[in-house]
Amino acid sequence: MSRYGIAEWYGQDFLTLTPKERQRLASIALGEQDSVPHCPFRPITCNKRGGVCSLRSYIEDNGEISTFEGPPVIVCPNRFEQDTMLVQWLGEIVGFRPQDLQLAREVPFMQSVVTQRPAGKIDLILAADQHELKWFGLEIQAVYFSGDRMSKEFIALQKSDRNRPPYPLGKRRPDWRSSSAKRLMPQLQVKGPTLRRWHSKIAVAVDMPFFDSMGGPSANPSHDLDDGDVIWLIPELRDGKLIRRHWEVLTLEASCEKLLAAKPVSRREFEQVLRKKLQFMKST
Repeated sequence: MSRYGIAEWYGQDFLTLTPKERQRLASIALGEQDSVPHCPFRPITCNKRGGVCSLRSYIEDNGEISTFEGPPVIVCPNRFEQDTMLVQWLGEIVGFRPQDLQLAREVPFMQSVVTQRPAGKIDLILAADQHELKWFGLEIQAVYFSGDRMSKEFIALQKSDRNRPPYPLGKRRPDWRSSSAKRLMPQLQVKGPTLRRWHSKIAVAVDMPFFDSMGGPSANPSHDLDDGDVIWLIPELRDGKLIRRHWEVLTLEASCEKLLAAKPVSRREFEQVLRKKLQFMKST
């Protein structure tokens, strides 16, 4: 049996924290202190509610965390910006010189037909002005989780003074479906075709567990930018560092199929389940 709990908290490895440090961070996460730490991955104060950067699956031992299994899962988009690794990686892929790299954040991409105000933005734009302006969009997608809220964990951590952290009380899991098909796919379907018409491309960054939930790397991944519309950047969180793990180019259509990570059942299977669920309508 295992449960997901905090892997990194306000930028720190959860398992290396002392009981006093856990109690202090729990007070901050519960809103009992105003001294919110700075994000170690971006030059801002942490803006993630509760301060949880990533989750991981833990094994229990007598009500406490014994060990973990599997890699951490990133749940805060700021976590992807450690050491500007992603934008440097994308710059190398598209052939930009390091000295020419320029970055813009949250650039308006759509506007309301009623109010004329921005109605959609691209997370990051990586550009280089080498005689002419060339740029690529970068969308970063962390994973949502479903299940019990983290507040009960913060309360338990605030009360605990034992060396090993208490085992997670809540049942939760990464919600791959909401993060991919419900969140990221509509973003690509809106932005991808326009960027394709503008002779640019969009890059997407998700971590390795997220990408594995979509089927993982293609059998024959392409590194030719002319082979598709979407550049997939797949880092992995390992020992507190974000490392390059995999990248490939896919068409917009193939990307959306990958994000669905599902296929229709056969008609026969569908109708077998349907027959079990059908009930006669009650007469009025």
